[in-house]
Amino acid sequence: MQLPGPPLRLALLAAALLSACAASGVTGGTPRGPRLASEPAPGAFGSYLAGRFAATETDTKSAADSLLGALRADPDQPEVLNRAFLASLLDGRSEAVRLARRLPDNPAANLLLAGAEVQAGRWDRAEQRLRALGRSGPVQVLQPTLLAWVQFGRGQPDQALATLRPVVEANRLRALNALHAALIADVAGRPRDAERYARLAVADQPQPPWRLAVLAAGVLNRAGRGPEAQRLLDQILEGGDDTALAATQASRRLTLASRGVASPADGMAEAYTALANALRGQGSNDFAMVLAQLALRLRPGFAPALVLTSDALADQNHPEAALAALDQIATDDPLAPVIGLRRAALLDKLGRIEEAVTLLRQLAAADPAMPQPAARLGDLLRRRDRFPEAAQAYDQALTRSAEAGARNWPLFYARGISHERSGDWPRAEADLLQALELAPEQPYVLNYLGYTWAEQGKNLDRAKAMLLRATELRPQDGNIADSLGWVMFRLGNLPAAITWLEKSVELEPRSSVINDHLGDSYWAAGRQREAQFQWRRALTLDPEPGDMAKIETKLKDGLPGYPASTAQR
Repeated sequence: MQLPGPPLRLALLAAALLSACAASGVTGGTPRGPRLASEPAPGAFGSYLAGRFAATETDTKSAADSLLGALRADPDQPEVLNRAFLASLLDGRSEAVRLARRLPDNPAANLLLAGAEVQAGRWDRAEQRLRALGRSGPVQVLQPTLLAWVQFGRGQPDQALATLRPVVEANRLRALNALHAALIADVAGRPRDAERYARLAVADQPQPPWRLAVLAAGVLNRAGRGPEAQRLLDQILEGGDDTALAATQASRRLTLASRGVASPADGMAEAYTALANALRGQGSNDFAMVLAQLALRLRPGFAPALVLTSDALADQNHPEAALAALDQIATDDPLAPVIGLRRAALLDKLGRIEEAVTLLRQLAAADPAMPQPAARLGDLLRRRDRFPEAAQAYDQALTRSAEAGARNWPLFYARGISHERSGDWPRAEADLLQALELAPEQPYVLNYLGYTWAEQGKNLDRAKAMLLRATELRPQDGNIADSLGWVMFRLGNLPAAITWLEKSVELEPRSSVINDHLGDSYWAAGRQREAQFQWRRALTLDPEPGDMAKIETKLKDGLPGYPASTAQR
């Protein structure tokens, strides 16, 4: 679920929490000897450095192992203690709670301990911890929601709703706070309040994020507003992205049959995950993973938190760990089809291609109405140069998304590329023209079709107009500049061709094709030495096998159709 709010403010809160987690001043004992308080003991220093390096690489297991080892060697060092706690929390270690009790000024430690108090039913202690964190700093965004759930757990639903009412009415983070007011009213058996707050939560959301829509739909359904709940889920389906797989008839039955949030621990986990998703969308991966781990402590196996963790690990190039996070999600979770797409992407990244292909085909067969698995299968096969198979997969995806209209341009574009690379130009051209009709200002469609026409020496004036527009849309794209230069070459406008191709080489200096094109334009303009330089350079940039032979021939005989008197013999 995405959380509305000022991005800069949330990013600053993330930075504040992370710096507090890693470097807040703590009293854990007096450092021994003359070394500085922030300096680990000599015996701990190697493990400390190894742990810090592992942490920067998002290797949570190695970071926790090393930093806990450093802490055993130097148990009273505040810096080591803070970092060992954070590493233990991120790796899901039991030691995190023990270490948190030694960190009274660390916000993440206090949030973890507040969660432990909630799980033990010690509501007064949980509230004390949350209030001690204050209304400023990193907890400010979530404090009203967390307090409300603790108050509800104590048996005070009126007080819980009263805590949330001002932040709902203030229109500040309304979606988050109104949703949690609706969830509290729903669990408390107050359907009218739940209905009112659920409507407020989605009121300013033309296309509600998946989690917000799912939870609000469940509340409305239990309040007797079934058609309204179905319309919310229909909006997800109409959105056409991956989460639409979680709004099919089978998935929505699971969604509406059970409460997404049934306890204070569930509600707090939901709040942590909402903020984590918002911050991850703004580039704060580290803070997002801290919040996701806090959520999983409260709600083990919570699919949205595990998906977020997996995505963050994948972003940091840890596909095995990302896959392991997804393996913890129950196979009957409403998110299971979405998770299947992510699993396939990770298997592909790990080079387990046939496993990924099999999984995508199973997902496509499981729901014949949904185009996403077939489209992903086409993308995977196309990246692996399996173009005829890719075209067949796109056929299936387009059959399933006939009503999508303009949203279908990427499928026509991708199928057109697959047909072209399979040697079936008539079908490729038809698909690319259809993509262009659906998305006339899409620079990649303009570029691919315009360049292919230039290669074939046909429709050159139209190709020129298309590529001029593409360069206006993407002025720093070297490949588009190359296409425009190449169509100018085909039109015989050598000065313009050289201008655009030189710009293209500046933007994409390591492209063999672009350097080869510039060499051709130099030769045609009588600049043979410069042409030979560019061709030699093109040979060093990993050209396609067929292109390599052509370039070697040009170095020997010159450019066909132009004087070859200065070519090397």
